[in-house]
Amino acid sequence: MAATGSLQRIFSVARKEAVHIRRDPVTFFFALMLPMLQMFMLGYAIDTNIRHIHTFVFDECRSQETKELLKSFENSEDFDIKGYVQSEAELQEAIVAGRAKVGIHIPEDYSRRLDMKQTAQVLILVDGSESSVTGEAVNVANAIALRESLARVLGNQPFPIDSRPRVLFNPDTRSPNFFIPGLMVVLSQMMATMLTANAVVREKENGTLEQLFMTPVRARELMVGKMLPYLALALIEFSAIALFMRLAFQVPIHGRFFTLLLIALPFALACLGIGLLISTRASTRDASMQMVFGTVMPSIFLSGYIFPTYSMPWAFRQISWVIPTTWMVDAARGVILRGAGWPELWPHAAVLWGIALMLLTLATLRFQKKLT
Repeated sequence: MAATGSLQRIFSVARKEAVHIRRDPVTFFFALMLPMLQMFMLGYAIDTNIRHIHTFVFDECRSQETKELLKSFENSEDFDIKGYVQSEAELQEAIVAGRAKVGIHIPEDYSRRLDMKQTAQVLILVDGSESSVTGEAVNVANAIALRESLARVLGNQPFPIDSRPRVLFNPDTRSPNFFIPGLMVVLSQMMATMLTANAVVREKENGTLEQLFMTPVRARELMVGKMLPYLALALIEFSAIALFMRLAFQVPIHGRFFTLLLIALPFALACLGIGLLISTRASTRDASMQMVFGTVMPSIFLSGYIFPTYSMPWAFRQISWVIPTTWMVDAARGVILRGAGWPELWPHAAVLWGIALMLLTLATLRFQKKLT
């Protein structure tokens, strides 16, 4: 009898909890749908085999031999030639600006040295700010040069094509230089989104939100007032993490940090907008935390922080362009590692301002709708 009563009580508690789960669609969604969405995203969007690396070419020779060599690079599907430049300075500028991840410099005596049975060198400039690109580009470039040499070599002659890869910005391929600039952005986003999402939800749980509605403060003014302290805190945290990165991990900052702060301002506003949108949907802090963590996975895996966006399927590349972290990660690597400045990175700021204004407008409209 005692065992039967215990089982009945357990069943009653379980039924009560099942009713709570059914009445809480947010928990139900994150329990069942989020793992499947994450598996779909990771299974289709993430490809550890890097393909279609953006490549610029400075071909001083412009001969049939150089065309064949460049065709070998394109046929490998690892390199995607996006443009040709007229000087080595332009080639360097394209890599600093992030338009190219690899630069191929073919000297003017390339064909002449091949005709004279001498070794012809090809300079491969590789953006060292992304670890996955660096190793792939160097290995494939060397393999292409070796294959072309084997096709031309005769007898005991030396290999005619000598590939000379040179890793820019991070020649020692230090892991902190690769990952910490992007990690700084991801951590800042998590903090800004989490604190802002909880700010309004905390008022709901404490019952003080209704009291604010009785004051002359408008919905738009309430949201801006809630957001300003967290905006200042987000920028302070971003600067503190950058200082810690420089002192503790010895990651050099080659560009002007003020430029990075100018771009971090709309990024922080975009993150706050995401947090405010979450606060209009969630009724408890637990629910808001689940929603915040639901935004973390796309921000890490679809932003180019770990895997480059151009190696993803077309649909996921479109998604990555509307994720604020995508633009901020590239800007952070541009300033910190590549030494990029405002002329190269102002498009990032423009896109982030557009995303931030869109998110804040949506959050304000949803918040006003809940009041009516």
